[in-house]
Amino acid sequence: MPHINDIALELKKIIATQNVDYIEARVESGRSCRLGYRGRELETVAESSSAGGNIRVLHRGGWGFASFNRFDGLKTALSRAVEGARLAGTGSSCLAGTEPVTAVLPKPQHNPQLLTLKEKKELLDGYNDLMWQQAPLNTSFIGYSDGYKTTLFLNSEGSFIEQSRADINLRINAVAGEDSTVEQSGISLGATGDFNQVRGLENDVAEIANKAVALLKAPRAKGGEYTVVLDPVIAGVFTHEAFGHLSEADFVYENERMRELMTLGKVFGTSQLNIVDDGTIPGLRGTYHYDDEGVGARKTYLIREGKLTGRLHSRETAAKMGEEPTGNARAISYRHEPIVRMSNTYIEPGDATFQDMLEGITEGIYVKNWYGGTTSMEMFTFSGGEAYMIRNGKVGELLKPVVLTGNVFTTLMNIDAIGSDLEMNQGGGCGKGGQSPLPVSNGSPHIRIRKCLIGGQ
Repeated sequence: MPHINDIALELKKIIATQNVDYIEARVESGRSCRLGYRGRELETVAESSSAGGNIRVLHRGGWGFASFNRFDGLKTALSRAVEGARLAGTGSSCLAGTEPVTAVLPKPQHNPQLLTLKEKKELLDGYNDLMWQQAPLNTSFIGYSDGYKTTLFLNSEGSFIEQSRADINLRINAVAGEDSTVEQSGISLGATGDFNQVRGLENDVAEIANKAVALLKAPRAKGGEYTVVLDPVIAGVFTHEAFGHLSEADFVYENERMRELMTLGKVFGTSQLNIVDDGTIPGLRGTYHYDDEGVGARKTYLIREGKLTGRLHSRETAAKMGEEPTGNARAISYRHEPIVRMSNTYIEPGDATFQDMLEGITEGIYVKNWYGGTTSMEMFTFSGGEAYMIRNGKVGELLKPVVLTGNVFTTLMNIDAIGSDLEMNQGGGCGKGGQSPLPVSNGSPHIRIRKCLIGGQ
């Protein structure tokens, strides 16, 4: 396949010949690596490279989309996208205006593809061996992935943008069992290409192995309403999953009930609550210069001083809702259309200390880390990774992981203390509309929530 710059130049020529309202194209090349362990064995080793692109056409309000991975299929892809847009279009096109951008962005500082498979395997072998040396486990899981890709974007308005990104993701889980009881403990982290960020985890790996075994003997919490304190990891996941997705404008625009619930200016919390999505923070996995529509990333306050003040947009949703584009149209690869996605989403820090939060709690629960969860409209259910009783203002005994459930809007109103210790979680990735995993990060300080429903005995 020709170099992506040659494809982009050819696209630029043929785009100019089309009589439609709007055309954009993305051309991408990249390499990736995956290693996976199950138990003591290395189960998966994969290296791959990809190159291709797509064309998206808007005409009379209808979109056409076609992807290609062969240069000789370029004109065919364009014709198919144009035909699709003409067939779908029955009204008028609506895109928020943006200034054309011409930019070639600096390359990332780190490229994990420059390391050998041997280097990566040796590190992960060491972590796997350490887990099994540390504690009697039933099994364990390690999933590692990295990648580096360069993308060119151009459109019929005159934008031409070249940018590259590097990414690393690592998940390690230890699983212990006794009789019919199975418990697990894990860590998940990521980085923007710096392999050193996944080195030196020996203490963390030993801790999760021992924690998985300790959880077998831990008691279950009694179900009911508690004052809970969430650590930055699960508080960040709550922010992303339970509230962040509700702030994506395509979801709001297409759902009448959510348009009523997510009315700008509505009070969702106390004056100390600020929730932000910011794609400009250096060094985070959700950071980028321009989104996949060529719109610059920015900082967007979703909740400011307790009131709903913003949401995340593509150019189309911004125009339809009469708001400003926010640079949040993203796609995981050239095979997919950009849709409204988060970047780095977090609760801004307050001024409470961890001890401040514990004071006054006669019987509560401290929840750390997370395993998974589901959301349905404004209702959520999350499983914490580990939990501890809080008794008379002090953290007490280890509990089996608890499940938190409730209504996100009620829960936001019940946040009555926000810590000063903001931390960003970069593990995992976001899924939406069949596109997963998209690199994002989320975060929070410790937060305290009154009247939180905990599942248990």
